[in-house]
Amino acid sequence: MAIVNVQDANFGETIKEGVVLADFWAPWCGPCKMIAPVLEELSQKLGESVTIAKINVDDNPETAGQYGVMSIPTLKLFKDGKDVGTFVGFRPLADLEALVQPHL
Repeated sequence: MAIVNVQDANFGETIKEGVVLADFWAPWCGPCKMIAPVLEELSQKLGESVTIAKINVDDNPETAGQYGVMSIPTLKLFKDGKDVGTFVGFRPLADLEALVQPHL
């Protein structure tokens, strides 16, 4: 599935089914800009099997606080609404694939 932008209001609905990799980011964050093309590549590679949900922490502090996001980028993997993995900071494509693949 394509990369989708989500907000506090629809985050819970977005993660409740399937495999969702949530990217907690902000426009001023350098490492967030670096990981964006890696997420794009992951999306192309895995196609419909995973949703990548980008959530801007500046605009959506409620969700960031709910999941304890203290540093960005934070990537949280959800399967059917359950938090099954977390990475903080920039990670290469191989690391992200290793996080996601067991849950597909």
